[in-house]
Parts: sequence; C-alpha cells; structure tokens
Amino acid sequence: MTKPVKIAFEQDVVTLPIDRLLPTKGLPKSLLKGVKYSRIVASIAEVGIIEPLSVAQQKGGTFLLLDGHVRLAALREQDVSEAPCIIAHDDESFTYNKRVNRLAVIQEHYMIVRALDRGVSEERLARALNVDIKVIRNRRHLLRGISQDVAELLKDKQVGHVAFQKLRKMKPIRQLEVAELMVSANNFTSSYAKALLATTKPEDLHNPDEQRKATGLTTEQMERLEREMAELSTDYKELEMSYGDDMLVLVVASGFLDRLLGKPEIERFLATRHPEFLENFRSIVQATSLDQPSTAG
Repeated sequence: MTKPVKIAFEQDVVTLPIDRLLPTKGLPKSLLKGVKYSRIVASIAEVGIIEPLSVAQQKGGTFLLLDGHVRLAALREQDVSEAPCIIAHDDESFTYNKRVNRLAVIQEHYMIVRALDRGVSEERLARALNVDIKVIRNRRHLLRGISQDVAELLKDKQVGHVAFQKLRKMKPIRQLEVAELMVSANNFTSSYAKALLATTKPEDLHNPDEQRKATGLTTEQMERLEREMAELSTDYKELEMSYGDDMLVLVVASGFLDRLLGKPEIERFLATRHPEFLENFRSIVQATSLDQPSTAG
C-alpha cells in the first residue's frame, strides 16, 4: 500500500511581523540596484504582495525565511511591518529552494494571472512593473496553446517568451518532445526553439503551410533536415546517458593526477623526461577543477 503524500506547507496564508522573519542568505548589492528589484519594489507599492513568502517556524516565535528574500527586502525598504506567509512543515530550505522558480517566465505568468483574478487592472499592473500594457497582456496569455505537461516541465526554466511562441505552433506531443530536448541540452533560447520548429514534421504542426513559407525550404530540404535533426537528437540522448559515468571517471582520474603532480620529484621527472605528458596532465586537472561547482553560499 502506498504511503499518503505529505503536504509540505500549511494550506492557509498567515500574516507575520517582518521583524520575526530570519533571512537565510544575504542579497548582493548589485541585485538591489538592478531593474528587476526596482520593479518588484514598485509592484509591491502599487498592488501589494501577490506571492506569499515561504517560512519555517523556529523555537521562540521566529520564522526561518525559505523563499522570498527579495520581496522581504522590498517590504523593509517601504517600512512595511507585516508580510503574508505560508508555513513549511520543516526547514529544509536547501531542498525547497532547489525547486523554487527564480523569476522564471512561467512564475511571472502565474503571478500576473493571480493579480488580475484579484481585481488588479492591467493598467495598474503595467504601471507597477513599468512595462507597456501589451507586455502584461502577452504574459497573461503565455500558456495559451501550451500543453500542461510542457508547462510543468518548463515551470522553473528560464524560457523566453519567443520560445513559447514557437512551441505554440506545434501540436502537444511535439511540444513535449521539443521541451525535453531543450531541457536535455539546457538550451532555452528562442533560436534553438526556432531551429527545432523548423525541423518539425508537417503533421506535428497546427499550420504546416505557414511554417513552410516562413522557412523558404522545399519539401525535400525539410525532409532531409528533419532526418538529420532526428539523428542528432538520438545521438545527443545517448551521449547524455553516458555523461554521468564518464564524468565520474574523469573526476576520479583528475584527483589521482592532482595528487601525483603534488609530489615534486614526480613533477620534476615528468618535466625532464616527458614534458608533453606533464602538460596534458595539468590540462586535465585544470579543466576538471573549473567544472566543479563552487561551495560558497
């Protein structure tokens, strides 16, 4: 029998004093001087907090802030004393934050929709975010024609608006294939989405004649491009499957070489007898060290 799914947060939004919220990280000064931050401040001043802060209760009546550091900074800047929050059942902020959108375009879409559903006008939102009202309308309808599975897959990815325009031209199954390719390649640019659209079969498009005119390619050229793209996608997926094992071997080998070159007598021997080996060993160690994620938080 399967275990019931544990709900990570309380269902109700509560209002908490800001002085009882404990941030878990500092914000860089460059962020606080950026355009996005100024827009968040303006939005909060105009329409208030749309997305509650996420917190975990601590002993003594304080709350650990899991998500919402930028919003908290904006509230403090405006001398606001309370903030709407949702309370987590634990304080595993690292695990939670790994799954939180970071100003992803889909999150922005959901926030705009929520604000509009609460009665905030498009004009007021545009003024708060300092954008043209057409931008608000475009973002409001971002997921129109987009498969729900695709929206779920890309919800925390930095996908541009133009990429969604390209996805919208495809039928749901092809949308999902393209979204998976974008995630696999970690490439969410509009140019990549456009290339994938160009190699989509006519039967997977809502309006194949329109796409054929847009590319200017003949039927034979399109068929050849589709075959080449399909082969490339297959090769890429096979490479991705083996990447993890290969990377593990590389890291282990690099660690061994690093220790080896740390012995002066061995390094001198290689420099004298086999300088080409020494150069290659140093390149491997350096390349692997650059690939390692920074542990600084």
